[in-house]
Amino acid sequence: MTRTRAVATVLLALLLAACEAPKPGPDILAPTEEQTKVRSYQTRTFDIAERQVAMRAVLGVLQDLGFIVERANEPLGLITAARFAEPNYNDIVAVTVTVRAVTAGQTMIRVNAIHNNRPVVEPEPYQRFFAALEKSLLLTRS
Repeated sequence: MTRTRAVATVLLALLLAACEAPKPGPDILAPTEEQTKVRSYQTRTFDIAERQVAMRAVLGVLQDLGFIVERANEPLGLITAARFAEPNYNDIVAVTVTVRAVTAGQTMIRVNAIHNNRPVVEPEPYQRFFAALEKSLLLTRS
């Protein structure tokens, strides 16, 4: 009987050890320094009071850049578009743009680009997009 009790005690100890809570690891949902850096390329705040004006400007710029707008959801401030990429036009570039009011009189625009299912992390494409958007907004205000 003592042998049975010893085996039961060992099994109980093993079961309790197996039920131990997992030790906390790195936070997999926390943004990395690289992600934060890319987000700074992707985001700009403009002095625009009405989100609809910003949405129309984004739509115009995307079309000027050769994108085909797939969806434009004004209540969500979301635009998705795609185009074939140069030079061989076999590659695909897809963008998602979010437009949201930040404060009274300011609108934040964030564009996220993907080239052949890989995120675009270089700043130049985003800088070119925002330069074209600033020109479009300037022409709209004139």
